[in-house]
Amino acid sequence: MHSWRIGVGAVLLGLITVMAIAAPLLAPFDPMAISGPPLLPPDASYLLGTDMLGRDVLSGMIHGARVSLIVGLVSALCSAGIGITVGAIAGYFGGAIDRALVRFTEFFQVIPSFMFVILLVAILTPSLLSITLAISVVIWPPVARLVRSEFLTLKTREFVEAARSLGLSHGSVIVREILPNAMPPVLAVGSLMVATAILTEASLSFLGLADPNMTSWGYMIGSARPVFRHAWWLSVFPGLLLFLTVLSITLLSEGLGDKSNPSLRGQAGH
Repeated sequence: MHSWRIGVGAVLLGLITVMAIAAPLLAPFDPMAISGPPLLPPDASYLLGTDMLGRDVLSGMIHGARVSLIVGLVSALCSAGIGITVGAIAGYFGGAIDRALVRFTEFFQVIPSFMFVILLVAILTPSLLSITLAISVVIWPPVARLVRSEFLTLKTREFVEAARSLGLSHGSVIVREILPNAMPPVLAVGSLMVATAILTEASLSFLGLADPNMTSWGYMIGSARPVFRHAWWLSVFPGLLLFLTVLSITLLSEGLGDKSNPSLRGQAGH
């Protein structure tokens, strides 16, 4: 097997994704509704217990998977779009355009990213849309730098020169010729951005900057802080699911990175 990381990561992430999609069928109770006595330990009726208000922890975890995956995927796609656009234009045209876009990218890199996300969410008021938008605005610079370096290398290749000699426009050369060849390492970094977005959303929710109309793993962990010593299950189970999700995405990203690295191809154990 070329990479065990891809297999393990895909299985874990697939199970979590199926759980999120099938949440209405799998969750026994409304995650936002009081369904039993408060702080009830795990038992036959409530498999993972209840929280301080009597809400079912299992239902909250299952529905929380939807929030984490939606924020992670949408944020990663939006930020990848920004990063690919900026990096492609900078790397292809070079010169003054390149210098201006590099400075623009560096501006976002020198700002403390998490503080910037908190500021944006606080200004826009916490919601699923504002959280996704804020994360997208912050995490795109690594993709831009990677795409720029790939374009700087690929734009001098013979197949690109041949495409130019045929009279193809700059847009056609960028989209049809260079970008497909620059995508393998971008996919590896892009998949890791999903994990970054999920952790950022969980951190915001932990601090109380969550969508008040939706449950999430970070919110469940944060709200359980005062009662952790006598109601450990409120934090441990959501935290474990968050860990497994990020682990699966990280394994996928490392596997894709190994696969796109020619120097690692054919090596055993990758």
